[in-house]
Formats: sequence, C-alpha cells, structure tokens
Amino acid sequence: MTTSDVERPTRAPLVLASLILVAAVANLNLAVANVALPDIGKAFDAGQTELNLIAVGYSVGLAASVLYLGAVGDRYGRKTMLVLGMVLSVPASLVAGFAPNTEVLFLARLLGGVSAGLAFPTTLALITALWSGPARTRAIALWSSIGGGLTALGPLVAGALLEGFFWGSVFLVTIPLALLALALTWMFVPSHVNESTDPVDHLGGIVSVVLVGSLVLGINFVPVDGMQTVAVSALVIALASGIAFVLRQLRARNPLFDLQVARRRIFWVAAVAGIVVFGTLMGTMYISQQYLQNVLGYSTLAAGSAALPAALVMVLVAPHSAKLVESRGSRFTLLSGYVAIVVGLVVALVLWDEDAHYWVIALGFMCLGAGVGLAGTPASHSLTGSVPVSRAGMASGTADLQRDLGGAIVQSVLGALLTAGYTASLTATIAASPQATSVSEQTQAALEKSFAGAVNIAERYPQYAQQIIAAARSAFLDGDSRAYAAAIGIVLIGAALVFFVFPKRDAEVALLAAYAAQDATVRSGSACER
Repeated sequence: MTTSDVERPTRAPLVLASLILVAAVANLNLAVANVALPDIGKAFDAGQTELNLIAVGYSVGLAASVLYLGAVGDRYGRKTMLVLGMVLSVPASLVAGFAPNTEVLFLARLLGGVSAGLAFPTTLALITALWSGPARTRAIALWSSIGGGLTALGPLVAGALLEGFFWGSVFLVTIPLALLALALTWMFVPSHVNESTDPVDHLGGIVSVVLVGSLVLGINFVPVDGMQTVAVSALVIALASGIAFVLRQLRARNPLFDLQVARRRIFWVAAVAGIVVFGTLMGTMYISQQYLQNVLGYSTLAAGSAALPAALVMVLVAPHSAKLVESRGSRFTLLSGYVAIVVGLVVALVLWDEDAHYWVIALGFMCLGAGVGLAGTPASHSLTGSVPVSRAGMASGTADLQRDLGGAIVQSVLGALLTAGYTASLTATIAASPQATSVSEQTQAALEKSFAGAVNIAERYPQYAQQIIAAARSAFLDGDSRAYAAAIGIVLIGAALVFFVFPKRDAEVALLAAYAAQDATVRSGSACER
C-alpha cells in the first residue's frame, strides 16, 4: 500500500510538526525585518527605497526560486531539499545579522530567500504527498494558519529583541530554530514519497528566476528619482523573460510549470486569490510597522506587540476555515476572508492617524488576521487538490509564490506608493514653508529620502526638530493612505475574480474529481509506454 492509499503518514504529528517548523523558519525570516527598518535606516542613513529592498529581498530570493527548486525536489528528493535549505539558512542569517552596509544586507536577505526556496515549497509538497482527504485539508489549515500567524508574530519577536540588542539580532533569532528543524527533519520526515522520475526543465527554471527577480526589482525602482532607466530595463527584462518562459513551457517535454494544469480554473483562480491575500498581509505589515514607530512613536517592542491580535485571530480562525472548505466550498471561504481583509484595510485607511488609540490598531489587525486565516486555507488547498501528486512541487511552488511573489509585488507596489506619497507631500510642505529658500538641496534631499532621513536632519537642527518631525509624520500618512487605498482596490479585484470565476461547492467537487480522473488516465498511459 502506498502513502496515497491512506489519509495520513506514520507518526503524522511528528512529521507535520517538523514540516511546520521548517516553514516557521522561512515565515519568521520573512517577517522580522519590518520592525527593524527604522533602526536600520538610522544605522546606515538609508533611503526609503533601500529599506524597501531590504524588506523585500527575502521575498525576492524565495519567490524567484520556488518554482525551480520545487521541481528539483519533486525529482531528486524532497527531504534533501529541506535539509539543504535549513543548512544554508544559517550562514545567510549570520551575514544579514552582521552586515556592514545595506548592499550586503540586501544580498544576505536574497540568499536567505533562496535557502527558503529550497525548503519552503517542499513542506507543502510533502503534506500533499503524505496526507489525503479531509486530513490533508486539516494539515494544510494548520500549515497555513501557523505560517500566517508567525508572519504576524514576527514583529513581536523582533520588537522584543530590539529593546535590548542591536538591529542585527532580528536576523540571528531563527538560527536555533533552523538547527532544530534540521534535526527533526532528519529524524522524522520520510526520504522519498511519490517523487517524479521525469527530468527537470533547468532552462525553464533559470528563466523563471530572471522573470521574478527582474519584475520585483523593477517595481521597486519605478518611484526612485534617477532610477527610471534601471526600472524600465528591469521591467522589459521581466516581460521578455515572461514570454520566453511561456514559450519554453509550451515546448518542453517535461515542463517546469505545466500550463495544461495551470489553465485549470480551480488552479489559476486560487493562485491569483492567494497572491492577493498573502500579498496584502505582507504589504500591510510592512507599512504598519513603520507607521506605529514613526507616526505614533511606539517602541520596537510595542510596535511588534501591536500586531499580535492578527496572529492570534489567524490561528483561531484556521480550524473553522478547514471546516468551511469541506462544508461550503473554497469559493465561499475565500470570499468570507476577502470581506474581513477589506474591513481591516478600511479601518487602517480611515482611522489610523496621528491620534489613533490602540483599540483601533488592534481592530484593524484582527480583521486582517481573520481574513487571512479564512482565505489562506482554500487558496493553498485548491492548488494542491487540482494537480497530480507527482506535480506536488509545482502546486507547492505556486502556493509559495502566492505568499512570496504576492508579498514581493504587493509590498513593492505599496512601498513605491508610500515612497512617492511621502516625497510628494514633504516636497510640497517645504515649498510652502517661509524658510524654503534657506533649505539647501542636500538637506531637502535628506528630508525627502525617508522618515529616518528626516529624523537625522531634526537631530542636526534641534531648533526646527518639532516642525521637521511633524512634517515627516504628515508626509508618511499621506503616503500610507495611498498605499492602503491601493490595497483595498487590489483585494476588491481579487474578490470579483473569485465571485465570478471560481466554481461553487458542487461544481468544485465535480471539477476536482474530473481532474483526478484525467491525471489517472495520463499516469496509466505513461506506465504503458514504459
């Protein structure tokens, strides 16, 4: 009897705990940088764009590599990928923690993302291969909710560390977890489960890396003065590599990303839905941590603690999400999550101002956590349920792209809008000031660069400190209002797609059964050919 003949593997709780811990290393590494951004900005006198790149660097490395490395795991061994990922994460975290400048820090974050690309997609691929039926739905719900919860809990961990240690400590905290995950994986995770014998499309994998990396970097550079040529070049490369990737996948004998599977309605709608959900979570966490420290004056610990309601609600809601998927279908559960996310974003847009009380902050985070807790499970479950087990790496890689490409793109878009809004507002404030003619170009550039730049100028000119900080806070609020408004628009577009295109429960069950029958026929034909 194969693993797929039963609902769960031997020693299922220990196996699932090992996989969730591996995912926890990736999720924490993804989240801890946001709280430290103000401190990093001060330490390196970094501009908002540099901070955007540091924040998004981990997502870039992970998103760019998951499809390729997921396919490699399907072919050469998923347990091996877990082990390699945990081993590589240790030096990546060390370099990030002791980086001497923003360039090294960005590269270390990029490397850390690649280490997660080795391990993170493999966790969901193994859940898909080892569990089936309702047990798989429950396992995915735990994987998704704990992962999302840790993304929200990461700021609390980072904030606590920053109260007593330097900024680099937030990147070192996951090293013990990585070593523990490595040990548990070695002991409990099966070595080979339903793996493919087909060769890997290495050329397609390399093109996918170029595609994702150039796309995210291009988006980040668009709002930066003097970098428009670089931004356009990166986006042109992304477009060209996107076309090349599609052509390669259509012609490859064993495509990295099977477009015949990807065109299945449940698969591609779920993929887009997940990008919206997880991208909104990561983008909002990125902006909100800066808002809490820069505008409300929270300490790093208080700012990290402020997001705790999101993590708690996410974990509490996840079991109900799994039940809703089984009883009402993925469409209903996704839309329920979208409603909660929009409410949370409206609270942030309308009520998160310079005088916001904590209950307003907590309300926004709770709605966001409830939304991600509800929508995360069906987004991942639909992907894994609509592909053959031998393609689990493709499904899990796409599920990770939901989080990481979605996070990288949405975070980059929101970060770009934040930067543009901040700069425009502060430029207008300076121009309207009676002292405008006495402000040097160098000082104005430092003020417009980022909130950290404004703080440094305020410290240099204490007689104007109050006015400078007030203007910077007002400019930040102008920027984050643009970002939250854009996030609401993104979520509403995603909700419309799910409402009109994703099948209702009975149609979803019928489609999944049809996909399974089609895949069984293909496997039988392949076996006969051999």
